[in-house]
Amino acid sequence: MIATLCTFSYIACVEQFIYVDFHSPTNILVVRTDRIGDVILSLPMVSALRAAFPTARISMLLRSYTMPLAENYAGLDQTMSYDEQGIEKPFRTMLKELRQHNFDAVVVSYPTLRLALLMFLSRIPLRIGTGYRWYSFFFNKRIYEHRKTAEKHESEYNISLLRALGISDMSVPLVKLEFSQEDEREAQKAMEKLALSSAERVVVLHPGSGGSARDWSPDSFARLAQLLEKESYNVVVSGGPGEAGLVRAVIERSGTAATAFVGNLNLKQLAAFLRQVDLFVSNSTGPLHIAAVVGTPVIGLYPPIRECSPARWGPLSTRKRIFVPNAIECPRCKGSACRGNDCMDLITPEMVFEAAKELLTESHAQRRVMVS
Repeated sequence: MIATLCTFSYIACVEQFIYVDFHSPTNILVVRTDRIGDVILSLPMVSALRAAFPTARISMLLRSYTMPLAENYAGLDQTMSYDEQGIEKPFRTMLKELRQHNFDAVVVSYPTLRLALLMFLSRIPLRIGTGYRWYSFFFNKRIYEHRKTAEKHESEYNISLLRALGISDMSVPLVKLEFSQEDEREAQKAMEKLALSSAERVVVLHPGSGGSARDWSPDSFARLAQLLEKESYNVVVSGGPGEAGLVRAVIERSGTAATAFVGNLNLKQLAAFLRQVDLFVSNSTGPLHIAAVVGTPVIGLYPPIRECSPARWGPLSTRKRIFVPNAIECPRCKGSACRGNDCMDLITPEMVFEAAKELLTESHAQRRVMVS
């Protein structure tokens, strides 16, 4: 294995001296095979690439469960699946598919050794990725930025990779999801199943994070549900696969203040559903980013950990409130390395409720202006 990697490293070094036209790609692949929020924050790359190369063919390699977010996205010609039913495709199968498409440039937003090796063996002439991984020699155009320092937003780090293609505009294009009639129908069915309509005052609370962040407690979400219910808001508690128990815990602790929503919607249909609600409150997780880009006001609850900070992972929206507890005040960690969710309890339901009222008031005022 080591000998093989050394051979690949030698070939990659020699390859640096082969001429590649970095500025005129005609068949571009963007690779983002991790999670929901990561994909949402990578979609601006498609818009930037389309503006720079209006006649190029642009594709994305994604995991199958995130593919609906990118399907029919403006400027994107094709989506490819990295897995089958949640299991990564065999290496040779994936390699064959990549070679068949004859890509002349690939941008790998979040690399792994497997992905870097796949792009190298696919004989893609221009391969763009980070310069800070030990296997970065598989990329022949490397961008040297440490994302873990969270000096920029994730979407900005993604756009930075495009400098390798001669794109100098580092602004982040807006993300705009397009919905099919089927997406709209499924979202409407979900509203009707909850005995709600888009005209009602609806707030969605999402207590899970899929392990991507430190979580606000079920008790805090339940208390927030009670406060919102007293203000005559219809409170819905949502959850993804495997989060039914968490949703149930919040519902039970809230008394009769909330309704459960653990649906079978794909992510585009979920986006169409969230577009109809008045407010979305959650930990730092994928659905927060979905709600933000469809225009729903959001409240994000983030831990005091640099790698997880809103500076890097904040929602792409101006209609938001963000809470980050002070790590020094945490009774367990006292400013040292984070050891649990205790710090999140420093964010009280009353604090979030006040922010929710502000956002809801602003949102209702904007709606009145639009109607008049």
